[in-house]
Amino acid sequence: MTAGVVIGPVGAGERAAWEALWRAYLDFYDTSLAADIYEATWRRLQDPNEPMGVLGAYVDGRLCGIAHYVYHRSCWTIGDYCYLQDLFVASHARGRGLGRALIEAVCREARAAGASRVHWLTQEGNSPARALYDKVAERSGFIQYRKLF
Repeated sequence: MTAGVVIGPVGAGERAAWEALWRAYLDFYDTSLAADIYEATWRRLQDPNEPMGVLGAYVDGRLCGIAHYVYHRSCWTIGDYCYLQDLFVASHARGRGLGRALIEAVCREARAAGASRVHWLTQEGNSPARALYDKVAERSGFIQYRKLF
């Protein structure tokens, strides 16, 4: 990671910067969400009683990347799992190690919270992300199925 980079919580006063990155992330996946989902997500991310959080990657004080994570129970372990749900770095800030730094920071948070693992998903064709993920974690070999309601 380069000088001037800091990883830390995204504060309550940073909604606009967070939302710009969140929208760019959703654009990457060709999707959009209703305004009430943005509002509910932001409220949850800022509520210490929710089992989720957000970390930011700051370059010279500017929010350039985000990681959303969610804790959930497991039937396989005593400690919760930590699901790294969303990871995004703005295009102008890529190549500086921010994605790796965000993953490592989520892992530190999860260990401190007593979680037994961090796990995440990505699309098969997301080659840049997969190149990083193959360096920092192991593939589980599982395939995701889902039914939307």
